Amino acid sequence: MSELVTGDAVVLGLRPAKLPSRVLALAIDLIVVGTVFGLVATGLAIAAGSLDDAALAAVSVATFLLVPVGGPIAVETLSHGRSLGKVACGLRVVRDDGGPIRFRHALVRGAMGVVEILMTLGVVASIASLVSARGRRLGDVFAGTLVVRERVPAGRAAAVPPPPPWLVGRFAELDLSAVPDELWLAVRQYLTRMHQLDAAVGRAMSERLGGEVAARTGVPAPAGVPAAAYLAAVVHERQIRDARRAWEASQAEVIRGYAGTGPVGATGGAPAYGAPVPGAPAHGPYAVGGFAHPVVGTGDSGSGRPPATGFVPPA
Repeated sequence: MSELVTGDAVVLGLRPAKLPSRVLALAIDLIVVGTVFGLVATGLAIAAGSLDDAALAAVSVATFLLVPVGGPIAVETLSHGRSLGKVACGLRVVRDDGGPIRFRHALVRGAMGVVEILMTLGVVASIASLVSARGRRLGDVFAGTLVVRERVPAGRAAAVPPPPPWLVGRFAELDLSAVPDELWLAVRQYLTRMHQLDAAVGRAMSERLGGEVAARTGVPAPAGVPAAAYLAAVVHERQIRDARRAWEASQAEVIRGYAGTGPVGATGGAPAYGAPVPGAPAHGPYAVGGFAHPVVGTGDSGSGRPPATGFVPPA
């Protein structure tokens, strides 16, 4: 997989499309465009039977520019890089940085496509795609775009590294309600890929994200704590709270289910306060204080060894 890297040295999980899938998508698009062009040309030929040769030539040129050239440009612009053939093959045109394309990108791709696809029967486009490491044709190079695969096999999600043990529980009183989901996503992506970044770039990103989280919570990060470790501890605290809420909701559902079968405390009814709830674990990682706590930082099971967090305590 040829991964895309932004200017901030962030690796994007996009897979460039290979030549066979692009050829199939192009073939579908050409069939659709050819059918539409034939119908429009036939209708214009019938309607313009009384025109002279000059007017008929002008209508023919305008039809060619509007259907085989303007049609794909309009479709890619309005659909943000997804023509009918690309939808069928699970492809999309994006910018080099992974963002959606705009009219100027579609215009450059369409104009170059007339030369490298229509006029040369796709020979130039195929050669350029084979030579390019990311399968880009000349239109993609000049437009700054890339055709990527949207439907990829679902892989295992990268896990957020656990925080260092000396920070676990330190942010239990922190108010995280003001931190938006977009910032949580950015922090999670950084933590899962921080070892792939350049040391200086990673340090700058962690400090920036840590500053944003601290500004949202209203509490500055502890002095002497690395920004990456601070972010890992805050994310860990949020995971604990989310798991706690999910556990309490499931317990409430169980209690409501038992409450409908008999009086409280009676046989078959809801269990009394403090009594074990059927189906609830009596021990293990989700039975700490009656709340759900994810297994983070427990090390190898039964080995007694501390986990490999990737963080080093401050001196």
